[in-house]
Amino acid sequence: MKLGLIEQPSIIPTEYQLLTSPTATMSLAKTAESSPNLSVSRSEGLYLYDDSGKQYLDLIAGIAVNNVGHAHPKVLKAVMDQVAKHAHVMVYGEFVQKPQEELAAALATILPKSLSCSYLVNSGSEAVEGALKLARKYTSRKEIISCVGGYHGSTFGALSVMGNELYQQPFKPLLPEVRQMRFNALDELHQITERTACVLIETIQGEAGIIQPEGDYLAKVRERCESVGALLILDEIQTGFGRTGSMFGFENYGVTPDIVLLAKALGGGYPIGAFCSSNKIMNSLATDPPLGHITTFGGHPVSCAAAIANIDILKNDGFVEQVTDKGALFKELLHHDAILEVRGIGLMLAVQLKSADQAQKSMDLCRDLGLITDWFLFADDCLRIAPPLIISEEQIKFACTVILKSLDQTN
Repeated sequence: MKLGLIEQPSIIPTEYQLLTSPTATMSLAKTAESSPNLSVSRSEGLYLYDDSGKQYLDLIAGIAVNNVGHAHPKVLKAVMDQVAKHAHVMVYGEFVQKPQEELAAALATILPKSLSCSYLVNSGSEAVEGALKLARKYTSRKEIISCVGGYHGSTFGALSVMGNELYQQPFKPLLPEVRQMRFNALDELHQITERTACVLIETIQGEAGIIQPEGDYLAKVRERCESVGALLILDEIQTGFGRTGSMFGFENYGVTPDIVLLAKALGGGYPIGAFCSSNKIMNSLATDPPLGHITTFGGHPVSCAAAIANIDILKNDGFVEQVTDKGALFKELLHHDAILEVRGIGLMLAVQLKSADQAQKSMDLCRDLGLITDWFLFADDCLRIAPPLIISEEQIKFACTVILKSLDQTN
């Protein structure tokens, strides 16, 4: 077998044979005691295929990740072209790598000028961790404020600012000097003071079951942060890259943060995240000490190449402009005695049902009928609708028909 110009051995090493032997013991760590256990063999466009070849319409896009669909040809070509050049060559920030520079430039074209400096990482949780460090470093303050019902990831700092006691309790003590306020509660903004380094909130609360900011709430948070010198960090990890009908969720509310967090849909299905701010704020990480924040695989060139192609598709192929109408069609079609409410904006929707048991049964029945949907971490009585943005009207009608049919059997 040949790989490039290097002759490779045709015999698989014995130790690898042992690892892949049918008699070898394999244990993949679980995230919960039970899961759907759908074995996916391939994916394309809006569809996943199991080992038997059965087709499933994907209504959750890997949890708001595959905004341009699975295996988009432009993303695949970008990945293959970069793989042929090089993969990892050096810890992020040490060598000049063209894909990283081009991705930073692409992000600068779709973000406000005050967010034109990007630090590339591997995931949303890492973006959160980096942004929290950045805020403390830049302001020389310690206090962090987040919101009840907020979700920002599962790493230690991200867990510390999570707004759900159930998930925090087993891992306490967490980061000190973290306070929480209720989302949309204007009467709690007084908690933001001259001691506050940053306020970290989701533009739209995702895992709480798609809770949008009411009225001028985000503007009032922005105003309060400015008045006391605190940084506003908006978590756009789920809302980013067209899901709300705008490239970023904050564009719907006329508010620009000091730092924005990106991941999920950034990479077109490949692992990458970023936290973005101004050069002035971001440069505080480069000194005292130097390398105050580092990552080995952050800004991996292959993921950067995928992200560049992904952004190009979203900017130029017209899918983002169709999101509002597609979301409206879901809301128009999803009427049933079991549905209490359909919340959300664009293709970031929650179908509120009567109970968690009903939601679980509906998800199971939908899967049997060839449709993948999901629940929310802090709202298990809701169905999640977050399909690839390329979903067609015909596919939306199919999805709604299946959901309504499942509810006929659970109501």
